[in-house]
Amino acid sequence: MKIFLLILIFLSTFCFMEFMAWFSHKYIMHGFGWFLHKDHHMKDHDSWWERNDLYFVFYAVISMSLFISLNPYAIAVGAGIAAYGLAYFLVHDIFIHQRFKMFRNANNWYARGIRRAHKMHHKHLGKEDSECFGMLFPPLKYFKRELKNAKKKA
Repeated sequence: MKIFLLILIFLSTFCFMEFMAWFSHKYIMHGFGWFLHKDHHMKDHDSWWERNDLYFVFYAVISMSLFISLNPYAIAVGAGIAAYGLAYFLVHDIFIHQRFKMFRNANNWYARGIRRAHKMHHKHLGKEDSECFGMLFPPLKYFKRELKNAKKKA
C-alpha cells in the first residue's frame, strides 16, 4: 500500500508541476522575474547558457533537497519535480528550441501542437501580451487544429 501512495505522490507532483510551470512562467518570469527570463525571448548573448536557466536550477535545488531528506514521501515529491524537469528539458530545450540537435523529425499531432503553442508564446518579444505559458498541456485549440490537419491529410 505504501508503494502505491508513493507512486500517487510522484504522479500528482509531476502533474502539479505543469501548473507550477504555467504559474511561474506567467506571473514570475513575465512579471518581476523578467530580468532573468528576457534573454530567452530576446537573445542578447552568444552563450549557450541563458540567465533564464536559473529557473531550472531553482527547481533542481528544491528537488535535490527533498532527496537529501531521506523521507520517502519527500523523495517521491522530489522525484516528481525531477521527472517534470526532465520532461520540460526534453520538450522545451531539446525538442522545441533545439539546444541539442535531437528529435528534429518528430511530427505527430502532439509534437506539432506543442510547437505551435510555444511559437505563439514567443510571438511577442516583451513580457506583456504573451500566451501559452504551460509546456506539456497547452490550450487544446492547438491540438484540435493539428488533429484536424492530420485528418485532412489522411
